[in-house]
Amino acid sequence: MLDPDLREAARQLIATGRIRAETDPERYRTAVRGRQDLVEFFRSELGWTLEVLEVAELVRLHKRRADVPADRGPRLQREGRDGPLARAKVLVLAALVCEQLWRRPRMSLRELLQAIAQVCSAEALSGRLPHFRIVASDGIAKKEAHQNRQHLVDALKLLVAEGSIVVDADLDRAVTDEESDLVVKASRDRLAAKFSSLSPSLLALDDLSPELHVAALSAESLLDHFAATEEEQVAPTLETRRLKAIRRLVDDPATDPLDDDSASTPYLHTLTGRERGLTVATSLGLAATVRRDWWEITDPTGLGTGIDFPNGRRSERQAALALLGALARRDDLSAPLPITEVIAQFEEVREELPRWAAAYERRLPALARAAAAELVAAGLLTVDPEHPDQWLPTPGVRLWRVRVRQASTEPASSGRPPERSTAEQARLPLIDQPADEQPRTER
Repeated sequence: MLDPDLREAARQLIATGRIRAETDPERYRTAVRGRQDLVEFFRSELGWTLEVLEVAELVRLHKRRADVPADRGPRLQREGRDGPLARAKVLVLAALVCEQLWRRPRMSLRELLQAIAQVCSAEALSGRLPHFRIVASDGIAKKEAHQNRQHLVDALKLLVAEGSIVVDADLDRAVTDEESDLVVKASRDRLAAKFSSLSPSLLALDDLSPELHVAALSAESLLDHFAATEEEQVAPTLETRRLKAIRRLVDDPATDPLDDDSASTPYLHTLTGRERGLTVATSLGLAATVRRDWWEITDPTGLGTGIDFPNGRRSERQAALALLGALARRDDLSAPLPITEVIAQFEEVREELPRWAAAYERRLPALARAAAAELVAAGLLTVDPEHPDQWLPTPGVRLWRVRVRQASTEPASSGRPPERSTAEQARLPLIDQPADEQPRTER
């Protein structure tokens, strides 16, 4: 069991991979004091390496995984909140920025643009790097130059957010005003902490097909790497299956930890696996409810998860709650959900509340897809691979009861503010664990 004083630090490390002294001094000091317990916990229970770099004032968790989540990755910042996942070109530029700042830890934005443009120009013909043109000229549209500048600024924002670099001016202004300049400074100790895998040169990634890159980069040693590249695939060991299940249990909100190709009994269905999963969740301070067809792992503080459903007052989130309430009342809770049924449900809601979702008045199919996407992200629906615009409910819908509270009709003279219409829920289900038997449950 992990010491209770270390639980918040451990959950933050799982969610973000790092704790920095300048942004979270209290948790940083706690993690430094309990480094031995944290290192041992992540090594034994999750197979991950924890580094405490006091010279860089950083605690870094290296989460190497062969089953990389498809929706995980750096997100662009748009209007002060997380936007879409960063494009491949932005990630390439982030790596090139780190390379240049490793050589010169202090550079102006113009120097950085020119240096990266030169590197890309030398490698673009061989296909190793993309073209990166920053000056509009013959054959180069101004739009392309502006977009490349935007990509570089996005890369810098990612590095600023993780604490690898600092800038002395507004990055957004650097996109709109080409005459503006700023200074970018980096900590070499922070840059060194970014490496989580073995050297790509030692792994000889150029000689491997892209399908094998993830397995190679997640290898613990060169011996493991060469064993993984053999033609004969060795069946996963019990330890490998255990680590995969426990990692998904605590690290992948709304992901099925039983998604395993092996024909053996799922690890979390065994007495040992169930006990181990509950012990790890409890050690991290997570709340766990386990049923045969569903593992519900929640973080009451929200520190260890990126899912904030059902919070929010957007029409799409409200529509998702209205749909979730209807799903729990269906005669067959596991029956496929076509988009026509979702649209019909929203039409009924709009008959009672004509002003609700006014922006989607003539676009209810778009609202249906947006609402379903919210439930897919929360693990309550899955996309039907065989039928477009159709979804499959998971056993988690059985645990939700949605209630709508109508606005108060009390006069304003009472001095009490009117009650807003809201939707309530029980808990946020994080882990989907389907099984053959799916008993009806209520909470």
